[in-house]
Amino acid sequence: MARASNTQSTEPTVLDSLVELRAAVASARQGGGKVALVPTMGALHAGHLELVRAARSQAACVVVSIFVNPAQFGPNEDFATYPRTWEADLAALAKLGTDAIWAPSVATMYPDGFDTRIAPGGPALAGLEDKFRPHFFGGVCTAVAKLLLQVQPDFATFGEKDYQQLQVVTAMARDLDLPVKILGVPTVRERDGLALSSRNAYLSAEERMVAPTLYRALQACATRLKDGGPIASILAEGHQAIERAGFSVDYFEARHAETLKPIGSLSGKPVRLLVAAKIGRTRLIDNVGV
Repeated sequence: MARASNTQSTEPTVLDSLVELRAAVASARQGGGKVALVPTMGALHAGHLELVRAARSQAACVVVSIFVNPAQFGPNEDFATYPRTWEADLAALAKLGTDAIWAPSVATMYPDGFDTRIAPGGPALAGLEDKFRPHFFGGVCTAVAKLLLQVQPDFATFGEKDYQQLQVVTAMARDLDLPVKILGVPTVRERDGLALSSRNAYLSAEERMVAPTLYRALQACATRLKDGGPIASILAEGHQAIERAGFSVDYFEARHAETLKPIGSLSGKPVRLLVAAKIGRTRLIDNVGV
């Protein structure tokens, strides 16, 4: 199943049964090369494709999963309307020399009688995304754990844009002794700084003009924190700047970059600034390191 080049446009093998998936991965491993998994929900943009490139740079076989996971959507969230762009996704992955697409159905992932859920702690209970979407990380971890066990990759790539998710999945893989390395890939941005997200498609033209305010506020606050300014007042001013732009802010926080625990000072700690805010009907998240 390995590709000779990352520029050919042969269509990836599309797999929708676990038997086929495991046979394909076993075949790929016969040559001794590494296998990488790139978990996605489809509606692929340049950020997803960067995850595929990062995987391709280190693996002989790259499997991209496309599964819109109902377990991570709340009752009033956008599962039914979440963008689904199968043909475009297939074409984009073919250009990158993706070896296989794992496209399980909901019935495959959650068959009748499925009663097991993962309840993550640690960074999953940091009071960030979990405060506003309490169901979210349990649904993510249950699906991602299944994907990791199904594919059994040597490593899996996740974007830093969803920073709390990256830390949660990393902790889960470590705590459950899953034999996989979780690799974070830097956020891909538009020229004006807006982090790429499938949900950017929901923005109106006017909202799209305002959306980069999140990144500008993060950058400005990170610079001031590096210069030794007071954390509380800097965060308050960043919060206010985002609200003045027309956002409703869920959080604007400085946290320890690994544990996501609140910090009282920088004092040599790795620090991450994280924001979530809604403009119109679209909720956006972003983060930067300090």
